[in-house]
Amino acid sequence: MSLIYAGGVAAIMAIGLYLLLSRHIVRMLYGVMLISAGVNLAIFLAGRIDANAPPVIADGQTALAAGAANPLPQALVLTAIVIGFSLVAFTAALALRTWRSSGTLDSRALSDAEALGSPWSAADGRDATPGERA
Repeated sequence: MSLIYAGGVAAIMAIGLYLLLSRHIVRMLYGVMLISAGVNLAIFLAGRIDANAPPVIADGQTALAAGAANPLPQALVLTAIVIGFSLVAFTAALALRTWRSSGTLDSRALSDAEALGSPWSAADGRDATPGERA
């Protein structure tokens, strides 16, 4: 059964990587979301998804019972969900701002900064290293 889970996680991450390599910013956002979901599922898979007892320490005990679930993958995934959501929300806001200012979300058309030239170029036209700036 874990081989099926591993195949599903690999498929989700492969689709996410394909979308991340796209030229459209919304597709890139979907790719980040799928990769985040794939990583979360991989962490759950590493924590052995089973029907175990909840990870609660009973009164008078100092450790978890032998059949209790491992709480570490659950805590890691909850943290990863929060971080992933904040990353997606920030990227969506950035994409919205980009669309409003330039009218497109195609990364090939977003080349305004390249037209300005290198920030490290000197006044005489030759390229200067960051240490040589005046």
